[in-house]
Amino acid sequence: MSVSKSDNPELYAKVEEQNLLRQYDLLLNCIEIGLTEGIEAFDKYTLWSLNAAATANIAQFGGRYREESIFVDDDLSPRFRYGFTAHMKQNIANDDVANEMDRFFSLIHENWDVQDDPTTLPAYALWRLNWIRPFVEGNGATARAACYYLICMRQGRLLPGKKIVPERIRDNREPYYAALREADRHWNEGHFNVSQMADYLAEHLTGQLTEID
Repeated sequence: MSVSKSDNPELYAKVEEQNLLRQYDLLLNCIEIGLTEGIEAFDKYTLWSLNAAATANIAQFGGRYREESIFVDDDLSPRFRYGFTAHMKQNIANDDVANEMDRFFSLIHENWDVQDDPTTLPAYALWRLNWIRPFVEGNGATARAACYYLICMRQGRLLPGKKIVPERIRDNREPYYAALREADRHWNEGHFNVSQMADYLAEHLTGQLTEID
């Protein structure tokens, strides 16, 4: 059972917004578990659960890796095309998703005690999940949730603030897309560099922590 955005955009938007609220409640639970058990608790099962929450009733294959390739339509709006063309040039086919995700988790786990900057690994997660696009739907929401999970883990606590980082990203998308494109550019040139995304997240993290009830 699912509602289509093209058939009923108002209901779709309502369900999507409610899903994000439910995903946030689940995210808090995931973060609490992570703070107790350590970074190894951040795994594919965590992301599957977060994606399932984000796509409930709007996607039929939520909560599991995609099993088909993504094709780019030239008529897609800039918002949805931001990095599709760059990503698809990398040709991450459906049978590569699980391997790419294993590498994704390995990099974070292996560098957690090495890279102590508060936003570099969250920036990597945000960019790389958008690059791989492991799910049929809800990749953006899941990437933002994963990013915030890692931000809180790096801070060692659930963070206060009126508006959390994922909400700030949704409200300020153009710099977000620019940072994704910049990370893509470095990657396509054979380099790993998410510094622009890390700076962007640091700005939002500061905003969240300075706007406390």
